[in-house]
Amino acid sequence: MSTRLAKGGRLIDRTAAMDFHFNGKVMRGYAGDTLAAALLANDQMLMGRSFKYHRPRGVVGSGPEEPNALVNLGRGARLEPNQRATTTELFDGLEATSQNHWPSLEFDVGVVNNYAARFMPAGFYYKTFIHPRPFWKHVFEPVIRRAAGLGKAPTEGDADRYEQAYAFCDVLVVGGGVAGLLAAKAAADAGQRVILLEQTATLGGRTPVDEADIDGTPVDSWIAAIESDLRARDNVTIRTRTCGFGVYDHGYVLADERVADHTPGDGRPKHRLWRIRTAKIVTATGAIERPLSFAGNDIPGVMLASAVRDYVVNHAVSPGDRTVIVTNNDSAYQTALALKAAGLEVPAILDARDSATGALPEAARAAGIRVLTGRGIAKVKGGKRVTGVAVCTQAGEGAVLEEIACEAVAMSGGWSPVVHLFSHCGGKVKWDDSLSAFIPDASRPPVNHDGSPMVSVVGAAAGCLSLSNILAGLRDVTGKTAIRLPDVCQTPDGSVSIPPVWVMPQGAPIQLRSKMWLDYQNDVKVSDVQLASREGYQSVEHTKRYTTLGMATDQGKLSNINGLAVLADSLNEPIPQVGTTTFRPPYTPVTIGALAGESRGEIFQPLRRTPMYEWHEKSGAYFEPVGLWRRPYCFPRAGETHEQAVRREVLNTREKLGLLDASTLGKIIVKGPDAGRFLDMLYTGVMSTLPVGKCRYGLMCNEQGFLSDDGVVARLDEETFLCHTTSGGADRIHAWMEDWLQCEWWDWKVYTANVTEQYAQIAVVGPNARKLLETLGGMDVSKETLPFMQWADGTLGGFPCRVYRISFSGELSYEIAVPASHGAAFWEACHKAGASLGVMPYGTEALHVMRAEKGFIMIGDETDGTVIPQDLNLDWAISKKKADYLGKRGQARTFLASPDRWKLVGFDTLDGSVIPDGAYIVADGNNGNGQRNVQGRVTSTYHSPTLKRGIAMGLLKHGPQRMGEVVEFNTIQGGTVKARVRDTMFFDKDGEKQNV
Repeated sequence: MSTRLAKGGRLIDRTAAMDFHFNGKVMRGYAGDTLAAALLANDQMLMGRSFKYHRPRGVVGSGPEEPNALVNLGRGARLEPNQRATTTELFDGLEATSQNHWPSLEFDVGVVNNYAARFMPAGFYYKTFIHPRPFWKHVFEPVIRRAAGLGKAPTEGDADRYEQAYAFCDVLVVGGGVAGLLAAKAAADAGQRVILLEQTATLGGRTPVDEADIDGTPVDSWIAAIESDLRARDNVTIRTRTCGFGVYDHGYVLADERVADHTPGDGRPKHRLWRIRTAKIVTATGAIERPLSFAGNDIPGVMLASAVRDYVVNHAVSPGDRTVIVTNNDSAYQTALALKAAGLEVPAILDARDSATGALPEAARAAGIRVLTGRGIAKVKGGKRVTGVAVCTQAGEGAVLEEIACEAVAMSGGWSPVVHLFSHCGGKVKWDDSLSAFIPDASRPPVNHDGSPMVSVVGAAAGCLSLSNILAGLRDVTGKTAIRLPDVCQTPDGSVSIPPVWVMPQGAPIQLRSKMWLDYQNDVKVSDVQLASREGYQSVEHTKRYTTLGMATDQGKLSNINGLAVLADSLNEPIPQVGTTTFRPPYTPVTIGALAGESRGEIFQPLRRTPMYEWHEKSGAYFEPVGLWRRPYCFPRAGETHEQAVRREVLNTREKLGLLDASTLGKIIVKGPDAGRFLDMLYTGVMSTLPVGKCRYGLMCNEQGFLSDDGVVARLDEETFLCHTTSGGADRIHAWMEDWLQCEWWDWKVYTANVTEQYAQIAVVGPNARKLLETLGGMDVSKETLPFMQWADGTLGGFPCRVYRISFSGELSYEIAVPASHGAAFWEACHKAGASLGVMPYGTEALHVMRAEKGFIMIGDETDGTVIPQDLNLDWAISKKKADYLGKRGQARTFLASPDRWKLVGFDTLDGSVIPDGAYIVADGNNGNGQRNVQGRVTSTYHSPTLKRGIAMGLLKHGPQRMGEVVEFNTIQGGTVKARVRDTMFFDKDGEKQNV
């Protein structure tokens, strides 16, 4: 027997044939096919092997619920394991291989596990691999490791690229079926910004497969019209092939867009991870049909009735010429009618209910289909494909009434609303007896911080399983609320009726000693759940882990409800009492590449470049890493060493004019009524009293009291401050701020934003600094108008800017911030205007040298995580009036308050040489191991071009009390360097140069 092409095929293009490979065999499909549909069309019923027993497995579903048809997709650098054939779009040249078998799919030696199944019940591994203990390392562990996993792990680096993007909207609608489309339209009509996500390539959901028309309009035309309407609106964005897979706090949603997974190598990113912030989330995620548990329900050819219908209607593919339907509800009758309409045979419909009336059953009878009520399947016949079914009474004693020859079985055990996204962030579900399913509890939704509902559910996901109910719930929605969740979704009308959830023949399967499967991928049987119950695993979460029920790649989408029903029956409790397992993101598996985005290879941590980076590169800059930034260390000219370049840059800045790209400095906005109060807790000094228009230097400590960061704070208005941080500290300090605001001071009215990359910042330094700004023109930067430690907004050279009168070099200095988009142009304008003034760029090493000449500390040099401000003689920056700040109590601890701590001082070498980096100050005596004791260490050491000798700063025991004393630093060569203790300010002690 071979599968046959049925009539129709609404999604495929028969003029666009595509060749693909499965296990090395060339096959043919069409544009619009999924891999699963194309395999079925080529009579490839066997698609993989199950994990535990290596049983033959074929496709059972048609979407993300698929547990069986998992393949290794691609090869080499484009190999991806565990890809669902049901959601993989066919493309020309696709290569796929089946998984979890050896030596071949058809003949797998691992199937021996199936014959030893009685010795491997649920939880056998907890009992088996214990004794003898010596066997664990060399016998048990290697066997277990080889057996673990399904697909083949890639060995080559990924050839594709991935990216991440951000989006914002008022209403996010997840699901592009009829309910989702209507919800999006209602929100758009209310003037809200709408994003609509649909995981498949087309909109409409199941409706085009199940319905002929909507309000008298052909369904495809109705969908095309509303899609065209939505796409034409400026306030609506539609993204197909995009799965919203996780809902988090504060309206934060993650979505995975499959951009070019079906067009590999076309230059586009394979996946795009969307990070979406929204005020309202509407989930229109539909419902998933449940399987039934009966003997042999895992044989290839046993499929969900809805999946059979999808393949016939959408892809013109039939899993067999003759299909037996087994069901406990009316929806499966639609499959029977679709098969008949396609010219295929339906030998019988086995309905577990005592009677089947209503429109669909009567239509089936009118079509000449045999309907047997009160019947079930005793056993499916066949091995690697279905050959027939044995029929028994649903509540009988196991006697086989008849056998029916067939090539496929379409089963339906009712429908489970997809409540995952609703539940991710705390939404509660409730049991609905009429549907025999868990549905969202509208009275207990996920909420925003203000207590308003964050997530609403519409359509089948809310339990409205008929089109009429969906339309009734959404048709007349107007106003700002945009979305209304129906208070009651009535039991579906004649088109569908749902009896109790899980129905199997009560006698036959057990007497036949055949296996009835719940979790197809992990080989979890009905008897496994019953065994777990008997062995005391009565919590649904414990049962899940003991049996591995629902722990497969489909995360229980097909197995959970049936497993709960078995557990409830074993415990003699109702299903609501047993409860449900926890729904966690992601809803469907997400490739690690999408989660990583561009953070891979050399940019595993993305490199950051300032707006002036290209100018620096063209000017021959030598770069150094500063956090994730790449900053110019110096600008060496032809024939110059780095040391010579730094010397030139320092002297030119001291004597004429230097420009520094300071864009990497952290810039964090802190805003709100409690902003001053908040900063008073973060900084050791007082920031709340800082006048608008002025700047103040501040120190930050961690809870233990150790110095963490420093920088200048500018007050922009009564409620707004701009906090500058070190280049490597911006992200860390911003996260630190958010941690305290969200976890400790959550009721303070403070907002923070990291705007580091929004602005380019240029330090204009040297005696000619003011002349350069006056040449550019546009604002008064005189000493009287803009004195030291003040700022002003204005225009320079036609560029909007904010000018800070601050200095880290000791020279006359301005730091000028412009929008990042103007950064490169403003930098070039400064060079052009300063040509006659001796302008020259300088890098980070010249910056370090000049700040050391002035005795300014550098976080990371003078600090190492064990230093407190008092060690650096920064007591003046610590408020004596404040009751508290972060780190205050830590600094009061005995060890940190000890008078014997090492303190910061300066050093002049006696011979003018430079003290080696990392050198320790040796002391008399030794530590008992033949090594001399130490009494301090160098923190910063440079050759000073200004002073023409070596200078250094370091921490020395009782340092401030030892001025003029000579100490010795060790060297790598084994000798010592002698230096005299002095203060840390080597240059311009009175600050005359910076205050001109």
